[in-house]
Amino acid sequence: MSIGGQWKPRYVLNEEEEEEEEEEEEEEEEEEEEEEEEEEEEEEEEEEEEEEEEENEEEENEEEENEEEEEEEEEEEEEGEEEEEEEEGEEEEEEGEEEEEEEEGEEEEEEEEGEEEEE
Repeated sequence: MSIGGQWKPRYVLNEEEEEEEEEEEEEEEEEEEEEEEEEEEEEEEEEEEEEEEEENEEEENEEEENEEEEEEEEEEEEEGEEEEEEEEGEEEEEEGEEEEEEEEGEEEEEEEEGEEEEE
């Protein structure tokens, strides 16, 4: 048999063929390993992305909850202020009524005193 212009015995050719086959098998194994590694890396990246998405969703939910709580607190404060204003208004009305009654009472007393003096 002739390889590269040289004659070689059959057993040498068989050894060379075996070596080539082994090299090809090793290359295939290496390629498979590389593919597996790439797949693992892709899976890890996907998992990381999913985790990030979940974290982002959780953060968004927390922000929404905080906003809702703030809105509720503001509403409660506004309601409290309105109630206070109403109470103050009622107190002022009561005070005004009391003052009017006192003034009327004083006027009546003065009138009575005036009538007594006239008598």
